[in-house]
Amino acid sequence: MKQFLLFFSVTLFSIFIGSQITEGLLLVPYWQSLSFTDFYSYYANFGPSIGQFYTVLTLIAAVIPIIISIYCKTIHSNALNFALVSSFFALLFVASFFLYFKEANELFYQAALTETELKKELVVWSYWHWGRVFIECLSLFFLIFTLIKIQNNKKALLTKSM
Repeated sequence: MKQFLLFFSVTLFSIFIGSQITEGLLLVPYWQSLSFTDFYSYYANFGPSIGQFYTVLTLIAAVIPIIISIYCKTIHSNALNFALVSSFFALLFVASFFLYFKEANELFYQAALTETELKKELVVWSYWHWGRVFIECLSLFFLIFTLIKIQNNKKALLTKSM
């Protein structure tokens, strides 16, 4: 059962990253292609639901490495260091929301930018987004390393006991 939960955790985290990549490849270019008025209309209609969707996914993804770190600590696994690094990157991608996305998204909701400012801001938003995806991938890689190390430790313990 524990193996299933660990696998399920990585799967959920991977779905989160897949959704982020999809946002970067589909939504952001679409937003950039919209006219000034169409973008603000679109964002007024769909921004709140997009925000809710990504908030839930982000929180679930960020909690996974933290929970696995706690699990590693309780079983005294030498995979703990990998889990902590994954947790660090998870906290970093959550922090990016507060460092940039929260304010930028609020400007979109308020339709506060001129047409020129909006075009520039969408480019900046895209850069921040891909930087965040990179950090999320680092978190996932260390999460996978953690689970591999847990598996290898269990196999080694089984081999020793035989």
